[in-house]
Amino acid sequence: MALSSTTTLTLFFMLLFLPHITSSSPANFAGSTCLRVSPTKFVDSAEEVITVLQQVTSILSRFGNVFGNSRFSHAITDCLDLLDLCSDELNWAMSASQNSNGKDNSTGNLSSDLRTWLSAVLVNPDTCIEGLEGTNGIVEGLVSTGLVRIMSLVKNLLLQVDPISDHFETKLGKDRFPSWLKDADMKLLKTNGVTADAVVAADGSGDYTTVMDAVMAAPDNSMKRYVIYVKKGVYVENVEIKKKKWNIMIIGEGMDATVISGSRSYGDGWTTFRSATFAVSGRGFIARDISFQNTAGPEKHQAVALRSDSDLSVFYRCGILGYQDSLYTHTMRQFYRECKISGTVDFIFGDATAMFQNCQILAKKGMEKQKNTITAQGRKDPNQPTGFSFQFCNISADSDLLPLVGSIPTYLGRPWKTYSRTIFMQSYMSNVIWSEGWLEWNESFALDTLYYAEYMNSGAGAGVGNRVKWPGYHVLNAASQATSFTVAQFIEGNLWLPSTGVTYTAGLTN
Repeated sequence: MALSSTTTLTLFFMLLFLPHITSSSPANFAGSTCLRVSPTKFVDSAEEVITVLQQVTSILSRFGNVFGNSRFSHAITDCLDLLDLCSDELNWAMSASQNSNGKDNSTGNLSSDLRTWLSAVLVNPDTCIEGLEGTNGIVEGLVSTGLVRIMSLVKNLLLQVDPISDHFETKLGKDRFPSWLKDADMKLLKTNGVTADAVVAADGSGDYTTVMDAVMAAPDNSMKRYVIYVKKGVYVENVEIKKKKWNIMIIGEGMDATVISGSRSYGDGWTTFRSATFAVSGRGFIARDISFQNTAGPEKHQAVALRSDSDLSVFYRCGILGYQDSLYTHTMRQFYRECKISGTVDFIFGDATAMFQNCQILAKKGMEKQKNTITAQGRKDPNQPTGFSFQFCNISADSDLLPLVGSIPTYLGRPWKTYSRTIFMQSYMSNVIWSEGWLEWNESFALDTLYYAEYMNSGAGAGVGNRVKWPGYHVLNAASQATSFTVAQFIEGNLWLPSTGVTYTAGLTN
């Protein structure tokens, strides 16, 4: 979609200055009626989970830094961070259940918020267990019972939240601002001068020479947008935006000009979770005109370029480049617009509620006899709102795979977890996609519980005549069936995307 110069300029200033998560967000439209139990009962159940979290954390803490820079040490660090995130997410849920208009009610739809945060609490212990596998059987045995207990309790918590959804429609015309935007912010949007809070330049011409230094200097728990401008260049570093760094925005000079590059991998002793070149947990993150890459190569197996646990995060015109496991959409609600994402095996994976719009999805050449799978979505429970939705995307072969199209199998996805959920709609698929469309994970695992769907796609790889015949695979023929996977409904985009300034299409198109 081509943008007018006026629209582009408006978008730029909105992205720079508009606070992302604020206490002045739209009022709650779902209300506490989404709870199937009393708020007191919900809080009691959540506190039971926190008690078990504290017990497991106490055990894991004894092993911190015991084994140095090893995969086991990284796994322990992962677990401690993940369980810490669980505590925050449970506290948000408890607070919102008692005061649905509080600052922790991020979108104004209490049901969506609670189910999102509880889903993250369900995912995090599972990621901890996966990281510990094959490292130290004694420690894994000590904590696995507690971690499984946490997941069981959280599944029961999810059952206490009614999956209702009141989709608030934002009344915006062309180049209009949301009604809740303050006058002072509107004046800022109309100014010609833009000053970032911090400038990163490798040549020393900015405030910092590394992105991580600029992130560390950002305020904690900020309700105001904090803008870091990164000048063109390749920044070889691993960046982690921790949970307290809210509302950070990173702007580069273009996905081909500003690149953050790393090479951590499972093959070199890192956990998949810790291998990320760029990782963000702080809420309300925005990235624009920048690339994140992992150069470990296909032979090093899992090697993440970008990992996000940031709720209500946006990635606009970003490159996410790697091989196996390039993009780890770990948890929370995420929106990707006009991004370029490349890889080989499961190169978009995780258990977020992630929407991809107008993105270029590029399959690459991997190792010999290796099959490409674009997605490996990790939904674990039918009550989770999570999944992947691709709309108006272009699914093609990268330049290294083009000469080999037809000889290297490439599939839309495979079921990593029992209730894996992915839909491709109104997208273009080249002949890189094999006629079966989808690949098994392990024989018949999850084939009757997954939800894979296609709707109104085009291109040589979009034919559904020879697609898999699994019980969980669906060809959608009516718009009413696909509407649930649009921006407005799947990620409640009309409640929060206008405040980010990013371009998006709320529903389906003719």
